[in-house]
Amino acid sequence: MTRTNKDASPNASALTNGSGAAAILAGGIGSFALAVLACAGDKLAAIKNSLIFYRPTGPLSGATTSAILIWLATWGILEWRWRNRSVVLGRISIIALALLGLSLVLTFPPVVDLF
Repeated sequence: MTRTNKDASPNASALTNGSGAAAILAGGIGSFALAVLACAGDKLAAIKNSLIFYRPTGPLSGATTSAILIWLATWGILEWRWRNRSVVLGRISIIALALLGLSLVLTFPPVVDLF
């Protein structure tokens, strides 16, 4: 008795990873956006005043809200473009991790004080 793999037929659709890659890269971009906005809101008075969405919280309210909107918009656009594609997930993951690492560095006070 032999077993056959039904998924090995030429008509079987290939699995795509675009949706997952979109989520991973959007997370990296969103975290980097939060770090840049928090750093800019801390150092530049004009940006600090424009990021105050809720006065008791100060510019952090605008930085987090804006970063969430950037994350969602990025995720939506990348999902729309990549949903039926297979992308190089290794490269996407490296870029996302690099953005996450940069965002962690940018939120470290001695680094922020250099600007």
